Amino acid sequence: MLSPYLHKDIIEAGCDEAGRGCLAGPVYAAAVILPPDFTNELLNDSKQLTEKQRYALREVVEREALAWAVGVVSADEIDKINILRASILAMHRAVDQLKVRPQHLLIDGNRFNPYPGIPHTTVVKGDGKYMSIAAASILAKTYRDDFMLKIHEEYPQYHWNQNKGYPAPIHREAIRQYGTTPYHRMSFNLLGSPQLELDFG
Repeated sequence: MLSPYLHKDIIEAGCDEAGRGCLAGPVYAAAVILPPDFTNELLNDSKQLTEKQRYALREVVEREALAWAVGVVSADEIDKINILRASILAMHRAVDQLKVRPQHLLIDGNRFNPYPGIPHTTVVKGDGKYMSIAAASILAKTYRDDFMLKIHEEYPQYHWNQNKGYPAPIHREAIRQYGTTPYHRMSFNLLGSPQLELDFG
């Protein structure tokens, strides 16, 4: 079972993002404040769950959370500020929209820019350790998937309904064949050339 909180008796929001490693589409983040007595045996890092489980848990989280919100940063913004800053900005945008102001933020990962007036703790692999981060990972992932399914209808040749914008071989092959779309991150190594891979680290 995941831990319900890091600090007892304060309002804590878990934050996580989805879509950081994608070649196309926005990066999404969510912030979730769960009740201190919340329990759910299925709740885990969204990557460990099936799609059906994620969507079922999203309904549970939205119904039972004290507050939740989703923040989005577009591909165009990612190209301007880089993916790390964009991921953090998406989390800030999610926290901005929370109906309850948290007293502490639990952030998945090891990098974060302080949110004004709220202390934070970064937790590597936090989505497998804390319920609120796991809940945030589920919201970020499912809302991003919904968006990718929607834009797949605009550009079906990239198979975003399957790869969700990640660098799958079929996605890179489509970029070679058809070029890019307004949803592609032009600052990313879209074709996977080994030389560029070295340059981008």
